[in-house]
Amino acid sequence: MAVSALLGGAVLWGLFWWPLKALDAAGIHGSFVQAVAYGLPALVLLPWVFRTPPRRGQTGLLLLIALLGGWANASFATSLTYGSVVRVLLLFYLAPVWTILAARLFLGEAFTRLRLTALGLALAGLAFTLGGPDLLTAPLSAIDLLALSSGLAFALNNVAIRAGHGLPDAARAVAVFAGCAVISLGFMGWNGQPVPALDASHLLALAALALVWVLPGTLATFYGVARLDAGKAAILLLAELVVGVVSAVLLGGEALSLQEAVGGTLILAAAVIEARTESTGVLA
Repeated sequence: MAVSALLGGAVLWGLFWWPLKALDAAGIHGSFVQAVAYGLPALVLLPWVFRTPPRRGQTGLLLLIALLGGWANASFATSLTYGSVVRVLLLFYLAPVWTILAARLFLGEAFTRLRLTALGLALAGLAFTLGGPDLLTAPLSAIDLLALSSGLAFALNNVAIRAGHGLPDAARAVAVFAGCAVISLGFMGWNGQPVPALDASHLLALAALALVWVLPGTLATFYGVARLDAGKAAILLLAELVVGVVSAVLLGGEALSLQEAVGGTLILAAAVIEARTESTGVLA
């Protein structure tokens, strides 16, 4: 059940680009879609927060998780909506690099030989993904920066969750959902985007995305991660990257360049090494 749930969640997140781009093509801009897609699940889960409220003194940590998790989701969804799905996924999946660095800085976890190897592979993958030799001359786009910041925020959020491992799952999920909804509304204000005109089909599509895609995908991921070894869960979650890239090429008509393929392979290898390190507790 745990493996099936985690793989099911990974498939949903790997295909998440499709409804985002479809709704944007229908005239509903990405920030509004995200505000609804994450705001509705927050409201649905809110009663469970009242049943198992966080302890006193955990408010600050919840706000930090809302900020980091909210930014990770909002910037990732925005990048998927307006950018190349393949490139965005590869840049986001540098998250293990940021996790290694953040865990060292904030939790005092050691730099092991395996983790340094993973770090080197991931950075080499980043260089290939961003253009290889052209990296030094071609500036990063706003979408590239959003995708990179999404992975960084995701990694920092994971570290914050490790530090507050006693937080109730419902409170943590609502914090991330609400944070994403609020930040997405901020994106709307920053870009001067009005609330789009919606008909019944638009409302139905938004509700389905929120309650049949985002909420089940999140709950499935939480269920699997809570019941599996951390390293095994991390490896299974890499199915999201594979599903996303393959679907973007086959269904979205995107091209996977040789440099991106090499970069993706290196990033994937780095993520697997880091996952195995967490699974076995290897310190050498």
